[in-house]
Amino acid sequence: MGNVNFFLEVRAWLKKMLSLGNDMAPEEETISAIEAGVEFRGAKLWILVLAVFVASLGLNTNSAAVIIGAMLISPLMGPIIGMGLGVGRNDFTLFKHAAKNYLVATLFSVATATVYFLITPLDEVQSELLARTSPTIYDVGIALCGGLAGIIALSSRSQRMGNVIPGVAIATALMPPLCTVGFGLGTGNWLYALGALYLYLINTIFISLSTFIGVSFVMRFPKKEFVDKNNEIRVKRIITLISVVTVIPSVFITFKIFQETVFTERCFDFCRKAVVAKDASMISHDFDYKDKTIRLVFIGKEVDSLEIGYMESRLPEYGLAGVKLEVVQGGGSLDEESVRGIIHTEKNSTAVVQRQLAEKEQELRTLRDSIGGYISSESMSRTLLPELSSLFPVVTSVSTGRGIHTYRDGASLKEHEVYLVNIVYDGELPESDKLKVEDWLKTRLQRGNLQVVFLHTPSRM
Repeated sequence: MGNVNFFLEVRAWLKKMLSLGNDMAPEEETISAIEAGVEFRGAKLWILVLAVFVASLGLNTNSAAVIIGAMLISPLMGPIIGMGLGVGRNDFTLFKHAAKNYLVATLFSVATATVYFLITPLDEVQSELLARTSPTIYDVGIALCGGLAGIIALSSRSQRMGNVIPGVAIATALMPPLCTVGFGLGTGNWLYALGALYLYLINTIFISLSTFIGVSFVMRFPKKEFVDKNNEIRVKRIITLISVVTVIPSVFITFKIFQETVFTERCFDFCRKAVVAKDASMISHDFDYKDKTIRLVFIGKEVDSLEIGYMESRLPEYGLAGVKLEVVQGGGSLDEESVRGIIHTEKNSTAVVQRQLAEKEQELRTLRDSIGGYISSESMSRTLLPELSSLFPVVTSVSTGRGIHTYRDGASLKEHEVYLVNIVYDGELPESDKLKVEDWLKTRLQRGNLQVVFLHTPSRM
């Protein structure tokens, strides 16, 4: 008995806490406020056009703050909520009026964004633009929850003037997809335009649907009576069909994105732990989920077949069985086609810049090493000459430096680095003294790759 009383008390407490009755504004007041927000003309239309320009600039410059500001300015929510209210109350006069203004607002927004992206000199695809081209099932959830929060706030005395509606405008992001449609049309990228338009339609339909749920099942607004009941059933079936047809592709896209994300993470893990090359450095990698391919680009000495075979053998350990491993490699430098391949595989401009910076840093290190070697060689020459002259007075000059010794080994050419010491002498320097000079230099310089060259001159230099 005690458990039953406790359950009833909890139920009563929850009902009291979750009840909307005490804070609800009169239904006529809420309906009038929503109907007033449906109309798009005059100042509201100008505000919309300017908001589109602001959002387009934000997308163009990849500025999230500017995009959020544009979403706060935009009055697009009005006709979308009006359509949901019209369906929820069986008020199809309101629904048609809201739908008409929704089309006007959409056309003006797309036209404005298209004009902007036609005239702007900046047409690079930024991450904020890319984020508006691939709708997922999560966008459906955001639109449903955001729309329901919006209609509850509009029906509440305490929340109507709060930050709920602006928050819904930001969360559901109606403005950026419309601007991305304009970007796609302005730059001729139809896939971007279609993807962004689909995202915009998802947000529209499910904000309207959540408004319909709110006024029909949560606030229970009074309905207008249909003269023809069959017509009422037919219209509601059409709305249900549109919702289902809209959500199915988004589920497929979400599943595909999830699979691609898992594939990419496995590839990164493979590159971090299983890619080995003794005398080469990996400078670029690209993962193609569609073709199941990992493409690695190396510089340095050639990666031999044993190392490639080892990397391929470890693919199944990372859930990449059946994935093809492509290795592009160059010796001292890559050919033009390989460089184009590297650039093509970069995912965005940030990655390209990072790679270019890394290359410049490598060039600077090489230059610093070369300059350091030159300074070291010059300093060593100045140190060695007095010492050698005191031991062998016929020595007149000394020069030191690094060099590459190339030699033939059968049918192939091989090379290794040597440390050169050129000694110029005047007079007689017997072979026995030359051997002494070499032994002294090996002890003095402590270099195993030392090569001494003697040059006789008849007079002092």
